[in-house]
Amino acid sequence: MATIVGLLAVYPPHLSSEVRIDGTPAQNLIDDLAEKMPQMAGGQGIIAFETENGSRIDSGENLNALLAAIDRVYTSDHVIDARAVLRQEAAKGMDSPTVRAAAATTPPDYSSGATPLELNGQAVPGVLISPDKTSAVLQFQFDKQTFELPPDTIDNTVAAAKFATAGHDIAVLPSATMVRMPDIVGVGEVVGVGIAALVLLVTLGSVVAAGLPLVTALTGVGVGVGGALVVSHLVSLHSLSAVLGLMIGLAVGIDYALFIVNRQRRYILDNNMSAAQATGRALGTSGTAVVFAGSTVAIALTALAVVRIHLITTMGIAAMVTVVIAVLAALTLLPASLGLAGERICSPKARQKAAFARAVAPSRPTRRVATAWARMVTRHRFLAATAALIVTGLLAFPAAQMNLGLPSGASYSQGTTQRESYEVIKDRFGAGYNGALIVVADAGNRPDPIAPTDIAGLDHDLQQLPGVTAVTLGAVSSDGRTVVFSVVPSTGPTDTATEQLVHRIRSQATTFAGERHVELGVTGFTALGIDVSARLARALPVYLSIVAVLSIILLSLVFRSIVVPIKATVGFILSILAAFGATTAVFQQGLGQQLLGFHATSPVLAVLPIVATGLLYGLAMDYEVFLVSAMKEAHAHGQRGDDAIIHGFEQAARVVVAAAAIMTAVFAGFVFNDDPMIRQFGFALAVGIVVDAFVVRMLLVPAVMSIFGDSVWWMPRVLQRLLPNIDIEGRRFDLESTEAPYAQHDLVAAKS
Repeated sequence: MATIVGLLAVYPPHLSSEVRIDGTPAQNLIDDLAEKMPQMAGGQGIIAFETENGSRIDSGENLNALLAAIDRVYTSDHVIDARAVLRQEAAKGMDSPTVRAAAATTPPDYSSGATPLELNGQAVPGVLISPDKTSAVLQFQFDKQTFELPPDTIDNTVAAAKFATAGHDIAVLPSATMVRMPDIVGVGEVVGVGIAALVLLVTLGSVVAAGLPLVTALTGVGVGVGGALVVSHLVSLHSLSAVLGLMIGLAVGIDYALFIVNRQRRYILDNNMSAAQATGRALGTSGTAVVFAGSTVAIALTALAVVRIHLITTMGIAAMVTVVIAVLAALTLLPASLGLAGERICSPKARQKAAFARAVAPSRPTRRVATAWARMVTRHRFLAATAALIVTGLLAFPAAQMNLGLPSGASYSQGTTQRESYEVIKDRFGAGYNGALIVVADAGNRPDPIAPTDIAGLDHDLQQLPGVTAVTLGAVSSDGRTVVFSVVPSTGPTDTATEQLVHRIRSQATTFAGERHVELGVTGFTALGIDVSARLARALPVYLSIVAVLSIILLSLVFRSIVVPIKATVGFILSILAAFGATTAVFQQGLGQQLLGFHATSPVLAVLPIVATGLLYGLAMDYEVFLVSAMKEAHAHGQRGDDAIIHGFEQAARVVVAAAAIMTAVFAGFVFNDDPMIRQFGFALAVGIVVDAFVVRMLLVPAVMSIFGDSVWWMPRVLQRLLPNIDIEGRRFDLESTEAPYAQHDLVAAKS
């Protein structure tokens, strides 16, 4: 920890907000523009200005303040001054390809909508005034993509505009295209950790015992996420990778430590062992299960690399490393801490109560609620299984309408500047101005520049396309072989109609190539979001199939059964479909948003289904292993049928419920983050955990196992001989150990 803190002090984190999917049409066009027209390949900035008292923004003192703000933005670091560019081109006269193209094209028709801001008879580049004259929008470009800009560049640009309008009733509203790094830790996350601490205290009944899992998890997260931030100087790391590492690191770090501490306390209280003996025994039993569970999560996250998308791969690897460090912390830091805690891990009252239970009622169930629940589920197994399927099916149903995309200003909560900017532009100018398309025409293999008549014809053709509000000539390369247009759709960046417009333009590329002698492409943030979503939607079934096969193989090795792996995999698929359905209903359809304190409908984040599948798979397998292994242990000790299921459920249900409650609290804390991407991830993971733990594992699993009875453990003899016997719960160690109980630590016996 000290080493990582020192390195971060010398090398501050260098995170990216880039959503890059190599091989997509929009990304290929951006890379091509970066070579041919670097000035057009930078990130786009949009700032809306609105008078707060409803007065005109294009006259009097308001106009002076607006012009001062525009001047300060255009002269900010890393902002391309469109005024200077136009002056340079105008000085060249007809020798400039841009001037020749502008002379050939028809100026945009502003008769029925927004109009350009004019100063001394000349239009101010990039500035439009709303029809009601109360608002203005400034569209400009940075010289680099926003993720490549130095820290604070965007904040300084916005601050420059606010400084110029200070003292005037003009609101300065930067759009969502001017992306800032999200805050990794906020109030919601802190509250989530606080709830996790409370669950630990209730479950373990001791401040010392509850504090150790928290210390272990926080240390593991500090090393894992801190290490990722250090490595961000060498490898491009998306900001969401650090957030996911924090999410999964906290969740599994607390849970793995909880499993071991709970097992140690059971050995002390139920078997009358010393703390030192119980720690070793807990590491030999639950510690082995933690290694397997952590390995399963790590494998699932590493498998994200098979989709061959750099963004997804780096997210998976960052989360995987954090999980591995959480396992190492549970196997090293935790037992060392337990050694420091010594016998204080169990209070005298807890020891006295346990000793009384051993002496007076050794056969009475110690967890009556879990026992009663298991008996009810096994008695009404068909009804319970049906109920579980109905609940998951209802939650999963909206997933059939799930649309994938990237966040826009509409994805932010009301009251944020991004949302206010989006609404002002939508209401005053039109939704399409929030995400104009960049259409690029290139001469291709022809040696000649594009003729002005072809540029004019292309401009006219684009304006005639259904769903286009305005077409503006952006720039022409110095050799005249590349032309950039700004095409404003009539619908918003994430609307289906905008996606159809992108496909319509691309479908006309062949026609344009024949008639206008150009190669045509569409890019920009909106087109990039469409391409990213399509690519990830195609990759999701492949990854889901890999995870399902992986699940069956791993659980077959663990439980030496045919039914258990299939049942566990089906349950996992139900869980993720329910998570996707609930996320679609809340974020895309707006159902129940008021209860969560926000109102912002948007598509489901394109990267969410794949990454959430990897995370939820690993966590679901954790619950499956800890719950079903207890049932198998009871079966191995001679109990049969429902008795084995009930006994195993009684032993494992409490810790599984506590672990799920902790993970839900941690993930739910991220739902209240201002960043829409983080909010969606937190919600999807929280819902997935709740469904998997409380519906699938607590209801469907015992019901299905009761339906199959002892045949649930059947496996063909051929496979039994071929497969290794993996004892993840250390039952062989537990049975063969000859250590004698350490009776002098039984306080009740001493008092007697």
